[in-house]
Amino acid sequence: MSVDTERPVDRGEGHTQVPAGQKDRRVAQPPKLRRRPVLVAASIAAVCLGGLLGAFAWTATSDTRSVVAVRSAVERGAVIGREDLMALQVGLDPALTPIPAAQVETLVGQRAAVDMAAGTLVTREQISATVLPPRGFSVVGVALPASLLPGEPLVTGDRVRVVATPGAGGEVVDGATVTIPATVVGLHPDPDTGATVVSVQVPESQAAELAARAATGNVAIVLDSRER
Repeated sequence: MSVDTERPVDRGEGHTQVPAGQKDRRVAQPPKLRRRPVLVAASIAAVCLGGLLGAFAWTATSDTRSVVAVRSAVERGAVIGREDLMALQVGLDPALTPIPAAQVETLVGQRAAVDMAAGTLVTREQISATVLPPRGFSVVGVALPASLLPGEPLVTGDRVRVVATPGAGGEVVDGATVTIPATVVGLHPDPDTGATVVSVQVPESQAAELAARAATGNVAIVLDSRER
């Protein structure tokens, strides 16, 4: 018995017979990667930008200063004591102007111009050498139209007299005219009515009378000499 064995035919170096079932198969070539310079440049720029932002954030948070803060709440007009203040290390916004901790002793004995809450930073606007009104004085608001105010604009600190008037259509009667000396401490124009509320400081003993007369509208303000 003879066995007919089929042998691969050597077709030369590097060639072998491919089985019949695999003759039609094709091997796909791997895709060629294309470099896109725009995307590469954008990636590098994003990495650099992230680094710069990180460096800026670190610098901003690490730039701290020692400033004065309120340890315990201080009411408006109260004398500030050393125990009311403390030093605090904070990173500051350039728009803020708190008082440096080295100047804390200059604040002792001053008065709070506003209510100061515990934990807040202290600025010069919150500190005053005096309180308004001082002891023995009161502040009264007098609302008047322009016709009952001096033609010269009033400013804080002006010495004035609030003069009682007979009112529209009234007649000036004989006798001494009622006048109350005062000092201007504030001006508050009212755009709706055209009137100006003049805040004046007067002795406590005259505050009630001035308030009553101002409520009638039958008063005017006279500016006295500014020469000192």
